[in-house]
Amino acid sequence: MTVDINKTDGPADTPPAGPEAIKAIPVRHYGRYISAVIALALLGGIVYAFSQGKINWDAIPDYFFNDRVLSGVGRTLLLTVLSMLIGVVGGIVLAVMRLSRNPVTSSIAWFYIWFFRGTPVLVQLIVWFNLGLVFEYINLGPFYKDEWSDFMTPFLTALLGLGLNEAAYMAEICRAGLLAVDEGQTEAAHALGMSHSKTLRRIVIPQAMRVIVPPTGNEVINMLKTTSLVSVVQYSELLRVAQDIGQTSGAPAEMLFLAAAWYLVLTSIFSVGQYYLERYYARGSSRSLPATPLQKIRANLLSLSNRSSAGGAA
Repeated sequence: MTVDINKTDGPADTPPAGPEAIKAIPVRHYGRYISAVIALALLGGIVYAFSQGKINWDAIPDYFFNDRVLSGVGRTLLLTVLSMLIGVVGGIVLAVMRLSRNPVTSSIAWFYIWFFRGTPVLVQLIVWFNLGLVFEYINLGPFYKDEWSDFMTPFLTALLGLGLNEAAYMAEICRAGLLAVDEGQTEAAHALGMSHSKTLRRIVIPQAMRVIVPPTGNEVINMLKTTSLVSVVQYSELLRVAQDIGQTSGAPAEMLFLAAAWYLVLTSIFSVGQYYLERYYARGSSRSLPATPLQKIRANLLSLSNRSSAGGAA
């Protein structure tokens, strides 16, 4: 009698039983639902309170694109751009001076930053406007000579007050960005025979921009709002124009809301520009760039369409 050792009691082609599929049950976060309801209730209460207030909301769209308002918006943007230009250039110079091994230039930069960061912008603007008490005339030799009151116009007062103050803050931002670059980069550049200035331009500053750009974008937005302070030196920017229109039209509160709406529009536009600028300088520092707002919207729409098609097929 022969026995077949390959023969088994069960079917030969039956696969082994695998693990049972896990049925995941999502956890319910009741705290999120309660906090969302509370937040919506508070928001609804605030909206209702403003809707019942004695405010003529129709006056805001009537003056939103008024010629005087648009001219104030243009002056605000011009002052913001020029002040930031002075601040960025001055900040880079002060940062390099602060990092210099020369004790004189380093001390001068430190004193400048200490003084302008330690005094309020509003005080600086008023001091610039009243320096005629100290300097009766401004004399630049054969190039220019005039009385201080005629030379220091409201626009120049606003530009110097905001720009020189911003240079102190940008100096610290630039210094932090320069220090964030590894010293080995500078040593390697010097070993290749590059000068100190060329090393800054070609090696250090391009790498430091990744650290400098985000806080600089915040400074631009902050500068846009800080321009409202120059109304005290009689410069007709957005807030000053809105206040003048409010006094003549009998709607002072409405014009303040109008100015706030314009500031929100401008800061939103600058925020979008800041996002794309940060994304540009993030190249090479991360494996994948963050998605743009349009890419996020497209991805969400695509996921919704896939879910709907999957539900219809089921």
